[in-house]
Amino acid sequence: MDSEFSSPRRKLLRGGMAAAASWLASPALAQLSSSPGSAPVRLRFFAPSGYLSDPARIETGINRLRTAGFTLDNTQALYRRHQRFAGTDAERIADLQYVASGRAPTPKVLLGARGGYGAMRLLPHVDWPSLGSRMREAGTLLLGYSDICAVQLALLAQGRTGSYAGPLLYSEFGSPNPSLFTLQEFIRTVSSNQLRIEVAAPTERHIRLQGTWWGGNLSVLSSLAGSPWLPNVPGGILFLEDVGEQPYRIERMLQTLYLAGVFRQQQAIVFGTFRLSNERDLYDESYDLDTVIHTLRRLTGLPVLTGFPSGHIRDKVTMPLGYPAELQSGAQGYSVRFSGYPGLEASTLNLASLLEAARDMRTAPVSDAPTFDEASN
Repeated sequence: MDSEFSSPRRKLLRGGMAAAASWLASPALAQLSSSPGSAPVRLRFFAPSGYLSDPARIETGINRLRTAGFTLDNTQALYRRHQRFAGTDAERIADLQYVASGRAPTPKVLLGARGGYGAMRLLPHVDWPSLGSRMREAGTLLLGYSDICAVQLALLAQGRTGSYAGPLLYSEFGSPNPSLFTLQEFIRTVSSNQLRIEVAAPTERHIRLQGTWWGGNLSVLSSLAGSPWLPNVPGGILFLEDVGEQPYRIERMLQTLYLAGVFRQQQAIVFGTFRLSNERDLYDESYDLDTVIHTLRRLTGLPVLTGFPSGHIRDKVTMPLGYPAELQSGAQGYSVRFSGYPGLEASTLNLASLLEAARDMRTAPVSDAPTFDEASN
């Protein structure tokens, strides 16, 4: 892992896990239990990318979400397979288009099944303006990351509606060993209307700015450059993460966005985690991610911040995408404050039950190395 990322992440995880353990024992946890007679909270699955190979893991995720109080819809999508995908293109389009057309009721939560590849094949076939309109009216939360980013970008570009970078059914809710930090952060974000995330990473200048926080997976985002499904976000704060790439490939994708004019409209760029490929660069092994970051700063003239705890890692935050954010540097790093996003009414659910499987991790040591769940990719 490159030097600019390692130490801040260890500090954040140690502090976050300690806070999570304290929070589990606090009275705040009791407030997350459902109230008797609450209206059902509908959660609909969509599976636009890779198929889910382990039925036991699927059932684990389903059972945890049901116990948490959600009424589940479209569970059959989790068991489909066609080639490498979670169903045919038509089936995967229908997961979202049925909601856009009104054939399926608009849920409170649209939860991505897993990542991989395949979502971009669906983009021309979904009525994004209609889907966005229905989601805004219902206050729907769409959650996911990895290849789900293609859906989130199209929804923002054409549906004018934001989403969340957050847990997937397969890699997080269905995990046999779920992360306490990740589940706690999911609950903290979706059960409030404001969110502040502190990052202990150095900044090269004083920063205080406001704008729309957007972005996601760099590979997916760069592949949509020049298409109508890449959002136009003047004055934005662009978040980027990726996994399994070499530094020069990361720079090539960043250069694509630069040449497409994306960076000219941004106020800042924020890097999440980049779990690099183990493949050796035979041309220049010294060309690392820090070198790429310095090149990007020079090329764009923008502040480029690092260490944000989101991406293809075990312990990650849940954060809004496509909603207002305030980015501010400080003595210990920087903070991001989010606002204006939809949430869940915690009293209508039993969100505390999601933490039961992670209780045994309260005293587990935090590894210095980032962890990664292959099921998300």
